[in-house]
Formats: sequence, structure tokens, C-alpha cells
Amino acid sequence: MTALRLGIDLGGTKIEIAALDAQGAFVLRERVPTPRGDYPATLRAIAALVEQAEQRLGVAGLPLGMGIPGSLSPRTGRVRNANSTALNGQPLGDDLQALLQRPVRLENDANCLALSEATDGAGAGAGVVFAAILGTGVGAGVAVHGRVLRGCNGVAGEWGHNPLPRADAHELAPVCWCGRAGCQELFLSGPGLAADHARCGAAALSTADIVAAARAGDGAAAASLTRYAERLARALAQVINVLDPDVIVLGGGMSNVGALYEQVPRLWAPHVFSDVVRTALRPARHGDSSGVRGAAWLAAGGDLLASR
Repeated sequence: MTALRLGIDLGGTKIEIAALDAQGAFVLRERVPTPRGDYPATLRAIAALVEQAEQRLGVAGLPLGMGIPGSLSPRTGRVRNANSTALNGQPLGDDLQALLQRPVRLENDANCLALSEATDGAGAGAGVVFAAILGTGVGAGVAVHGRVLRGCNGVAGEWGHNPLPRADAHELAPVCWCGRAGCQELFLSGPGLAADHARCGAAALSTADIVAAARAGDGAAAASLTRYAERLARALAQVINVLDPDVIVLGGGMSNVGALYEQVPRLWAPHVFSDVVRTALRPARHGDSSGVRGAAWLAAGGDLLASR
């Protein structure tokens, strides 16, 4: 049992804990709702999950890694840039270490996705993996030769709050929760697709209903997905021009839209500054398990690469 490690994925709607063995197989996996907007209750929920997991496993003090929305400031050590805004400004790492009486490795949730998929997922064996979460929000992480690239400011991969490239006036208009206008998150998240669909005069539908309606032949829903694919292609072409990754991995709810993997590479080609684009676009092999798996790999001692 000494080879076990725990990972936690702290999301806006759920907190997931998992225990992995040395081969990366799940030994335990549990989820509970996230106490929305309540930082003390979130701490208590995490501590309870860890206690219950270790009771079931019959072992205490396991190594623990956690994926969080946002990142830790290298200046203060506190959470910043989280769309779960109750976390911002909080000393989450210190509080958890005091509660759990052990070191806790905290990392951006998209970095955990990148680490998981670069270790034994859709980007296994690739030199450079860019992993994007297209869910309630939009984030991304970078893994280089199987190790997470954090950067000197701790913001490598903070892709969702860049402006949508080659945007028209309509695409520059909406203001994001971060205070900036035209962020990619406003268009490439699941709620962003739903908001765009409604802005264009269609009936208000959930993201899942838009995707289902498009598959059923609804013209307005199909047009919304076409706009989404074209915007995603522009955004990822910018990544290719800067980072030139071997593999781009998609996670989050929008990664389940299978048509994107054929449409987006065809659409990104005119925006990439190359005569050939060999970058592969793939869904996360481990699906919505990838974040918690990456957190557990961090707990096992996966080091981070700083910028050089």
C-alpha cells in the first residue's frame, strides 16, 4: 500500500478524490459537491474526503496532490485567477497542510490534465503537449518531455484569458469575469457556446441541448457549433505559432463533441505560419478522470519545469 498516492480535483461544481497505485490504476474514487462560494466549507469537505479515503484504504498520511482552478502567486503563495472566486486571495496550501498534517502539492487543474495525458494518455511519448480544458471555464497547461511547464510567473498555459485572435467587433464586445473584454473563455467554454447561441437570436438552450440539436439537424444549432469550431481553430493556431506542440489534447465537456477533431485541424491551417501542420488534436484519453490522475502523479513526485 506504500505505493499509493492521492489526487484531488477541486472544481467549481464537484470535488473528486482518487487513489492511484504505482501503475496509475484507480484504487479508490469518490466525488462530492463543491460548497459554492464558501471557502471554510470547501476546506472541511476536502479534509473529510481525505479522512474517509484513508479509512477505506487502511493507511494514513498518503502523498497528496491537488488540481485547482487558477494558480498560486509566486509572490504571496495565495490563490489567484480562479473562476471559483471564493478561492482567490486564500492561503489554500497552508490551510490544507495545517488541516491534513502533511505536504500538499497544489497545481493548476489544466497543468494536472497536461501531466496526466503526457504521462500515459493521449500525449504519451510526445515532446510537447498542450492540454486545454473546454468546460465551465477555459484553461490550459503545457507538459514538456512529461513534466509540467509552469513558467517564471506561474502562468504558462493561461490561455483562456487571452483575447480571441483575429476577432471582429462582435467577438470583442463581451466582458469576462476577470474584467477583460473578448477573452477566449467567453466563446470556447460550454457556457460561452450557449451565450453565443442566444446572442445570435436562437432559443436559449443549454450547451448539451445545442450539441444534441445540431446532431439532429437543427440549422441554428449547427451554425453555432460551426462558429465555435472556427473560433477554437483560430485560438489553437495561435498556440501552434508560439509553442508548436506535438499534440494538443482537449478536456472538459466540449471535448466530447467528436466533430471538432476533424473540423478544427482543417480550419486552423490558414492561420498557422507554416506550410505543413503536423500537430495532432486528440481528446483526453482519460476523460474527466485526467485532472485527478494528474494531481495524483504530482503527489508521486512529478517535478515542474520552470522557464529557462
